[in-house]
Amino acid sequence: MASITLKNVEKWFGQAQVIKGVDLEIEEGEFVIFVGPSGCGKSTLLRMIAGLEETSRGQILVGDRDATAEPPNKRGLAMVFQSYALYPHMSVRDNVGFPLKSAGLPKEEVAEKVAEAARVLKLDDYLDRRPKDLSGGQRQRVAIGRSIVRDPTAFLFDEPLSNLDAALRVEMRYEIAKLHQTLKATMIYVTHDQVEAMTLADRIVVLEFGKIAQVGTPRELYEKPANLFVAQFIGSPRMNVMPAETVALKTAPEGADSVGIRPEHLELVPSGEGLVQGTVDVLEYLGADTFVILNCGKAGQITVRVNGTADCRPGDAFGLSAPQEMLHMFDAQGLALI
Repeated sequence: MASITLKNVEKWFGQAQVIKGVDLEIEEGEFVIFVGPSGCGKSTLLRMIAGLEETSRGQILVGDRDATAEPPNKRGLAMVFQSYALYPHMSVRDNVGFPLKSAGLPKEEVAEKVAEAARVLKLDDYLDRRPKDLSGGQRQRVAIGRSIVRDPTAFLFDEPLSNLDAALRVEMRYEIAKLHQTLKATMIYVTHDQVEAMTLADRIVVLEFGKIAQVGTPRELYEKPANLFVAQFIGSPRMNVMPAETVALKTAPEGADSVGIRPEHLELVPSGEGLVQGTVDVLEYLGADTFVILNCGKAGQITVRVNGTADCRPGDAFGLSAPQEMLHMFDAQGLALI
């Protein structure tokens, strides 16, 4: 295991700068997830750490070693890609052991390491199968197993679950969480899925146009977003944001330009009461919850999360209320106000 440190890291493709001076310290044994919209630079940053993309400026340290100019095979890192990249003619046993066999390790040592990886990943019963005989989740576990046997200083995951269906994604999230608990290894994981980020990460790095918008624990990012971008990126449904002048506030900090309220912190109250007035447009019933989407005039479209048994219909008029401490205030530049 090792810590990984980025010091003012930049990446240029010709005249286009895609990574714009990133500073980040990832502690030994930490599970850090990069999230952000398409094109924000999260996969490029991961590939730079792996050595698959050249670093234009800055330093990448693996432990105390400057790895900026090192080739991928010298960095001691293992990367798990979105595509499984398994050899179809080989058994699971041979796929997992391939890196060790290529390195010339004795057969007995290869067999021992493959057996241990199979035990950790619950692949014991599949070692003699070919990839075509496995489910998508099992194939991804084989790809992870191929990384485990190398005993890397850190694991790098590039959207490893994006090819799986919804049920398998849930299953594999659990498997990866258990794997981190078992190995206690440094892991860096890229995803566009905020559910993966919120459920797996020790810390989340939110990227916006090649820069870090905020770094923090899932709870810190959810409860104390540093700016409007993070506030609306983290959370599903996303935070409601309204112009401050459209909200009946008792008090507001100087410079407040907009007000954010998460759907679960709003309550439907009788029309004429509360912070904002609206009319129900659409109901999205999800069983335990219902999302009530209201037209609130100049305040815009507002989503409220209510109990699935709540009694309301399109056309009903309500006020919307929320505790003062659950309101998020932002200035005209989108920065959070305390």
